[in-house]
Amino acid sequence: MSSSKHHKRYEPERKKEMVRLVQELGRSPVEVAKEAGITTTSLRRWIKEYGNDADPRVFPGKGKQHPADEEIRRIKRRIQELEQENAILKKAMCIFGKDEK
Repeated sequence: MSSSKHHKRYEPERKKEMVRLVQELGRSPVEVAKEAGITTTSLRRWIKEYGNDADPRVFPGKGKQHPADEEIRRIKRRIQELEQENAILKKAMCIFGKDEK
């Protein structure tokens, strides 16, 4: 007799539907998990993985970002670089402006 547990596998679409019940309809994770016959821990993990329209191929903590998040990060980095360059140019203008007087 085997004592190993058999875990039921759910398709990504089914997981996303349970996440939607919690996030969009405001249902309790405990309530949804109980109705689905899963643990609350599993549902909370799916909320982290699939929540907020996350790309199901990009899981948190794997070093991969959603393409839109990656673009936002790139743009923010570029803005920071340009602000630093602008500050340097302003300082240089002050220095050279003093020499002309």
